[in-house]
Amino acid sequence: TAGDDAQGEACAQAAVDAGALPHIVAAMHVHAANAAVQDQACRALINIAAGNDAHRDARRQAAADAGALPQIVAAMRAHEANADVQQWACRTLVSITASNSAQGDARRQAA
Repeated sequence: TAGDDAQGEACAQAAVDAGALPHIVAAMHVHAANAAVQDQACRALINIAAGNDAHRDARRQAAADAGALPQIVAAMRAHEANADVQQWACRTLVSITASNSAQGDARRQAA
């Protein structure tokens, strides 16, 4: 993913700081029937949630707070036969819910 190096992590943080997360989640909601939008939104979310920097868990929590988890699950339900949506949605769920913190536990329960 793009967020696995310092430059990618900085870009991911810049996206969050610019307010991208609510817009990504809104696009998933508005274009729920469009598999390409769901696929690309999941890819964007996984890149934002990736990385090893000090802000990674905060980005993951911000994605959850923006409503990403239910939208990802909705995408999986709406596009059960689309392998790309299923693959990227699963990867994104893993990425957003990964953490050894209480917040990570809560995100896993929410998913």
